Amino acid sequence: MGNPLRTAQDRRLPRIPEPCALVIFGVTGDLSRKKLIPAVYDLANRGLLPPGFVVLGFARRDWGDGDFESLAYEAAKKGARTPWREDVWQRLASQFQFVPGSFDDDAAFDHLASTLDELRERNGIAGNAAFYFSIPPAAFPLVLNQLNRTGMADNAKSGGWRRVVVEKPFGNDLKTAMALNHLVDEVFTPADVFRIDHYLGKETVQNILALRFANSLFEPVWNSKYVDSVQITMAEDVGIGTRAAFYDSAGAARDVLQNHLLQLLALVGMEEPTSFDPNEIRAEKLKVLKAISIPQDIAAGSVRGQYLQGWVAGERAVGYLEEKGVPENSTTETYVAVRLGIQNRRWAGVPFFVRVGKRMPRRVTEIAILFKRAPHLPFDPADVEMLGNNQLVIRVQPDEGVVLKFGSKVPGTTMEVRDIAMDFQYGEAFTESSPEAYERLVLDVLVGDRTLFPDAAEVEQSWRVIDPLEEAWAGTEPEPYRAGEWGPRASDEMLAREGRSWRRA
Repeated sequence: MGNPLRTAQDRRLPRIPEPCALVIFGVTGDLSRKKLIPAVYDLANRGLLPPGFVVLGFARRDWGDGDFESLAYEAAKKGARTPWREDVWQRLASQFQFVPGSFDDDAAFDHLASTLDELRERNGIAGNAAFYFSIPPAAFPLVLNQLNRTGMADNAKSGGWRRVVVEKPFGNDLKTAMALNHLVDEVFTPADVFRIDHYLGKETVQNILALRFANSLFEPVWNSKYVDSVQITMAEDVGIGTRAAFYDSAGAARDVLQNHLLQLLALVGMEEPTSFDPNEIRAEKLKVLKAISIPQDIAAGSVRGQYLQGWVAGERAVGYLEEKGVPENSTTETYVAVRLGIQNRRWAGVPFFVRVGKRMPRRVTEIAILFKRAPHLPFDPADVEMLGNNQLVIRVQPDEGVVLKFGSKVPGTTMEVRDIAMDFQYGEAFTESSPEAYERLVLDVLVGDRTLFPDAAEVEQSWRVIDPLEEAWAGTEPEPYRAGEWGPRASDEMLAREGRSWRRA
């Protein structure tokens, strides 16, 4: 029963879920150890988890609850964002349980179902459970069918709510995405499906909406009359690590362009929603995704690259083909740049340049709105040689914040105008540090808030953008670039043909 003295509009008290269980499939994997378990600890440390909350781990290990607790302890202590408090951990760890088994093991899933039934009475969770798929996409159908067979996905049978969290990638193309969406929406009700894109959990990404719609300063110039172009960059200084098996079958476009970057593009390009309601926000994002146009000549309007050996941050880096587990003749791209458009009145004629790459000089994700130059400059040409386009840059990571670049007179006796920057950083402006993305998203799942989760229509529409690019690239060789460079030379040439250049991130 809710608090009768509290209204839905009262945001002074934190959102705390109903008593529930979080079931993590693949709990011994990297995602669980590095992100999920630390996020659960941080939520507990901030007092945001309900009494009776329980974590059920499921994996192919012959472990007991004690072994699971030891793994979770190491993971939480290493990855926690908030200060370590042993008393908080002890309370949380007392509610950890482990169920061993493989995904095709009927008996293990029957045991999982009976365990959840026992917890309903013992922990008072009233049948509420969220199932987190921290597993390879190929295993999704197997686990979904097991949850369907045992009735664990059935809200009515459980006596509470049952939700599922599906990690990206959501399929490998439009056809497989539609099949997966159909299956997951058939096993769970569509409202109980949470397709997680951790980029949408970042404070800076959410701040795009606040920046645009809570201020009267930006929206009047957020259109083709004033905007010259938009650049969205996601650069990573790391290689593929231990992800060779997945990455070589996916590539940069399927791995992050289809989800992270198209979601950022949708948030930048969307119209103002009628309210901050999840359905209203998704409806506006979907309109943008449907309006995206790809280059008529994909070969000229896009670039695929693959890194060679080089130097990154003063350290020697091997080339992609020398990475462990990568076939020596692989043509998988580690870099993609593409010129997209949005076919509507607001953005007609404005190019959106999107690029993603590995083994770049440094790690940075940012959205740069480049404005048109002033229509008339009453200065001597020599006085404005150092003056560029006005820019609004939203830094998503690692130094979260917003930069506004504009022209200003240089102190002195001459009229020299040069670009300067006003820099807002989250870490300096607010006393409270930003929660980690998974921390926010796990809490949203448990309280049932779908605002930051793409629905099936968004996922499928994103694949309708990517699939034609993949078809055009099939059988082509990626352009080489050295590790530590900002991608292939052809990427710079693509913008230079229009008299533009990549912003120095």
